[in-house]
Amino acid sequence: MKESNMYELIKRLPKVDLHVHLDGSVKPNTVIELAQTQGINLSVSNVKQLIPLIQVNDNCTDLAQYLTKFDLVSKVLHTSEALERVAFEIVEQAYEDNCKYIEVRFGPQLHCEKGLTVEGVIHSVIKGLKRGESVFGVKANAIACCLRHHTVEQNMLVIKAATGFLNHGLVGVDLAGDEASYPAYLFEDVFKLASKNGLPITIHAGEAGGPENIKVALNNLGAARIGHGVRLRENTELLNKLNLRRIPLEMCPVSNIQTKASLSWDDYPIREYFDLGLNITVNTDNLTVSNTNLTNEYYILKEKFNFSIGELGQLIMNAVDASFLNFREKKKLKSKCLLEYSKIVSVTEQVI
Repeated sequence: MKESNMYELIKRLPKVDLHVHLDGSVKPNTVIELAQTQGINLSVSNVKQLIPLIQVNDNCTDLAQYLTKFDLVSKVLHTSEALERVAFEIVEQAYEDNCKYIEVRFGPQLHCEKGLTVEGVIHSVIKGLKRGESVFGVKANAIACCLRHHTVEQNMLVIKAATGFLNHGLVGVDLAGDEASYPAYLFEDVFKLASKNGLPITIHAGEAGGPENIKVALNNLGAARIGHGVRLRENTELLNKLNLRRIPLEMCPVSNIQTKASLSWDDYPIREYFDLGLNITVNTDNLTVSNTNLTNEYYILKEKFNFSIGELGQLIMNAVDASFLNFREKKKLKSKCLLEYSKIVSVTEQVI
């Protein structure tokens, strides 16, 4: 099959994105327009000038540098209108890539500089997601992130606020940020409260930090999923434990290379993990910062790691099963994805 035909085939596949950040996925034109509306000087006047400031290139050295690409965008995301708009537009972008379900994560405390409360931020994001859901038919839920560089008190506020929205557009909580500087064990009390309040938990771990952070995320923070988990292979015992417990990994191939979680595609362990039977899901992380989408992520797996269409289908089903949807919603999503998948691929490659 020709390269262009394969890309188009993959684009037509139904998809699920469980790990995509709101502030890392704002469309460049939207950043410009929001800045103009709010009277904010970005020091640039057009998209061409803006792109290098909000998107990484091949010279990105690590996660800390990657995270600097959020700084400028964050200036325009402190009003209800802005948050609702970018949440709506992330659903639109998912629709354009034939995603059927997305879980969108964001740090509520990052958007309070103009008077919004944590609850107000969560409300605005969910409002935008649900408006996008009604317009585009893509189911969309929120995940509220605690931040590693924030105090325990600040993160406790996020957990308490998120609890009020659980099953009303919000399906879980997360821990994100500079993993190397702020190890997972610092946040045990925060996620004990999350567990007590019945909030599903996913934790960024094994990206910029080693497998010890994955271990703490599982044993001490109550993680049901692991964000990234690239460095899991450094601890065989832990890898086997995750495999036995079927703990999903939210891998984000393009981002993982950009942040140097893996130094090269030759070193990237996704094929190894898949062949070992680990519960792998594939996600985008940040549409804008990483200049990617799920079609691109899956196409890379096909080209660089020889994933078959059937294996890509298995990754999609893994994501459905790993989602924080309830049983009824998950069953409905799986049926929709399987039906659409079966219409696209040959009978011999169908996922059962």
